[in-house]
Amino acid sequence: MVPLKLFQSASFSSANLLTLFLYAALGVFFFLFPLNLIQIQHYSATATGAAALPMILLMSLLSRWSGGLISRYGPRPPLIVGPLIAGVGFVLFAVPGVRANYWTAFFPAFIVLGLGMAISVAPLTTVVMNSVGQERAGTASGINNAVARVAGVLAVAVLGAVMVAAFAHSLRDSLAGMNFKADTVHDLESNAAKLGSLDAPSSADQQTGDKIRAAVAEAFVSGFRLIMLLCAGLAIASAAAAWRRMPFDSAKTTPHLGASSGRNRT
Repeated sequence: MVPLKLFQSASFSSANLLTLFLYAALGVFFFLFPLNLIQIQHYSATATGAAALPMILLMSLLSRWSGGLISRYGPRPPLIVGPLIAGVGFVLFAVPGVRANYWTAFFPAFIVLGLGMAISVAPLTTVVMNSVGQERAGTASGINNAVARVAGVLAVAVLGAVMVAAFAHSLRDSLAGMNFKADTVHDLESNAAKLGSLDAPSSADQQTGDKIRAAVAEAFVSGFRLIMLLCAGLAIASAAAAWRRMPFDSAKTTPHLGASSGRNRT
């Protein structure tokens, strides 16, 4: 089902490696960020969904412009610059703490992330489709889409586990400085996988419950910051993949591999 000769094209293989890194970062971001807004920042589900609209609108408005970047500059510059800008966006998401204001904390980060993705997505799609002959265009598109989906699944599994470990570690440090009963501490630590939805035991008084909820919120933000920095690292890795293997000239992005032959076509 997957003709491996397609990966002989430097542009096709590097585009898929870029996709793996960049969409891994994007996948775990959109898994954890809603949890941040709903569980920690106390946004409604509707407000959480609307929070990403600036990024979506920016990508929609700039898609035509970004699609023409390859014809002007070749595939390499936009596929280096775009992920680097997206990496800056992920770093900005690592800055806000608990009870952050959307317009000063999250909105600028969405604008930067949206700009980076807008510069990346259309040129990336163009490179993938132009890396093979017309008869292989559907196959190339399917492979790239599968790589993006696999990247998201792997990122949620691997970085999700990292998030839980970081959350548990931060929560343990916070609880160590509080005079809670041993069974209360054990109950909280054993349910660390709940992340921001972890609540104080029903037996806890109001003051103790408030302290526990504050510690949970701070622990979540601490873990979220780590994941956002790792996402920035993945974005940088995707830019490095383009820098190392992506040709400058879009006309030289590939040996156009056809359906019936492995020979290069002009």
